[in-house]
Amino acid sequence: MNSLNAISPIDGRYAGKTEALSQYFSEQALINYRVKVEIEYFIALCQIPLPQLKDFDASLFPKLRSIYKDFTFEDATKIKSIEKITNHDVKAVEYYIKERMDDMGLTDSKEFIHFGLTSQDINNTAVPLSLKDAIENTYLPNLQDLVVKLSAKSAEWEQIPMLARTHGQPASPTRLGKEIQVFVTRLETQINQLKTIPFSAKFGGATGNFNAHKVAYPSIDWRKFGENFVENTLNLHHSFPTTQIEHYDNMASLFDAMKRINNIIIDFNRDIWSYVSMDYFKQKIKTGEVGSSAMPHKVNPIDFENSEGNLGIANALFEHLSAKLPISRLQRDLTDSTVLRNIGVPFGHTLIALQSSIKGLDKLLLNSSKIESDLEQNWAVVAEAIQTILRREGFDKPYEALKGLTRTNTIINKKSIADFIDTLSVSESVKNELKAITPQNYTGI
Repeated sequence: MNSLNAISPIDGRYAGKTEALSQYFSEQALINYRVKVEIEYFIALCQIPLPQLKDFDASLFPKLRSIYKDFTFEDATKIKSIEKITNHDVKAVEYYIKERMDDMGLTDSKEFIHFGLTSQDINNTAVPLSLKDAIENTYLPNLQDLVVKLSAKSAEWEQIPMLARTHGQPASPTRLGKEIQVFVTRLETQINQLKTIPFSAKFGGATGNFNAHKVAYPSIDWRKFGENFVENTLNLHHSFPTTQIEHYDNMASLFDAMKRINNIIIDFNRDIWSYVSMDYFKQKIKTGEVGSSAMPHKVNPIDFENSEGNLGIANALFEHLSAKLPISRLQRDLTDSTVLRNIGVPFGHTLIALQSSIKGLDKLLLNSSKIESDLEQNWAVVAEAIQTILRREGFDKPYEALKGLTRTNTIINKKSIADFIDTLSVSESVKNELKAITPQNYTGI
């Protein structure tokens, strides 16, 4: 497969932007995480120790761990070949590890690989492990890059006065940097909330009760063992009690949090798109690039459009994941299995979107003259300021007076505002105060 014959653009057109996710969400990655859980579980049994494993040589632990730490494409291929016979992916992992232990001369201990477990004990620890690593190593760093870029732009444009628009109409002026900071604050708030969501894992045997473990070794506190293994060895949160599978409630919360973050970025993309259409921003021109196959003059805000489209796809999938995964018939049905294999897809579209928004920001050129022109052509926006000061002065019906002046189809400019102020029955100092207000300086705090 190459980028030209891939079905999904994640692995095709945009493969360069999403390749970092392969080590977490590919088939090989999933197999590798499964092998890791099986090996670490065996080592944990040795450390109890189970009577049959009390003499196991602890110096062999690093060699066992090398099975997953040095995992290769060839190893994954071998496991897939075993799966063709077993028709069961986790059982294929078990058989592969036992073969490796035979090669190491550890045949007497190999039956404690996957001891007392069901496949979901492996899947429901392997998947949250991969998810945790992807969030921490790829998703959050890319998202933070966008936040840093936005913060820099907010600081750069902090003092740029700009006409605000509510309902698309001219409104009380604001500052461009402040409007960018709104998105920074929103993103930081949601990132902090996302970081509080546990990566939960189920680990408790066929129906979650450690049945097989207890019947074999009734004197061992298996609940405590499972909690210690999941939380201290794997650094995940142990869900208990469970059915055969993880509840997925926290995973659903994570996907909902990511969806909210994506919605904020969509909101940002659309605002910037609008500012570009209003000519508040020009865009850097790259030699050789074409904006339209028919119109040579076009320089389109394609990066923000690309980001918006990819975030929409990601959110549709996150919505399905968060709605579907927490629901399973009785103690277990298999609908979660195929769904979980698609977690990397919305991550891929999100990663593409983050990089596109960053690329778009880097291409923006501030068009100060257009921003200034819009402010100058909309002196009616200072009416709020004038009527508010008149309220302070006890002026009779100030709102109605300003409404009569400004709610017309005639042009309101600096002169008409000044002429109106001169007609007011207020002191000269108040008149001077009112005349000092301009669309450029009426920007609040």
